[in-house]
Amino acid sequence: MTIRQNFLAGLAAVTLVAGSAAAQSDQSANRMNANDTFMTKAAQGGMAEVELGRLAVKNASNDEVKQFGQRMIDDHTKANDQLKSIAAKKNVTLPAHIDAKQRSEMNRLSKLNGAAFDREYMMMMVRDHKQDVSEFEKASKNESDPDVKSFASSTLPTLQEHLKLAEQTESQIKK
Repeated sequence: MTIRQNFLAGLAAVTLVAGSAAAQSDQSANRMNANDTFMTKAAQGGMAEVELGRLAVKNASNDEVKQFGQRMIDDHTKANDQLKSIAAKKNVTLPAHIDAKQRSEMNRLSKLNGAAFDREYMMMMVRDHKQDVSEFEKASKNESDPDVKSFASSTLPTLQEHLKLAEQTESQIKK
C-alpha cells in the first residue's frame, strides 16, 4: 500500500470508530431521555395524586371517598420519595410542581364540594389510574434502566389496587 492508501484507510477507520461511538452515545442519550420522560411523568402524576387526595379529604362528603383520598396521599407520597431517590442517583432533575393540565383539573375540582366533588373526583381517579397502570406496565417491561424498571414493577401492584378501589368506590357513590 502506498502512503496515500494507508492514510485513507486510517482515516476511514477513524471515521468509522467515531461514527460508531457517536451512535452509541446517541442511543445512550435516547435511553436516558426515555427514562427521564417516564420519571418526569411519574413524578408529576404522583404529586397530582397527593394534592388531589388532600382536596378529597377536605371536600368530599362520602367517607369512602375521603378514605380513598387519604390512601392516595399516603401511597403516592411513599412512591414519590422512592422516585426522588432514584432520580438523585441518576442525576435526573424531577419537576417540583404539577403540570398546567393537572393544575387546571385541580382548580376545577377545588370548586366542587359534597356529592358533586365525590363523583368528579372518583371518575378522575378511575381514568388516571387506568392510564397509570398502562404506563407502569410498559415501563416494567420496556425500561432499559434497571432501577427505573424495578421502580415501575414494584409500584405497579399498588396502582392496580388503587384502580380496583377507585372503580369500587365510584360504583358505590353512583348508587
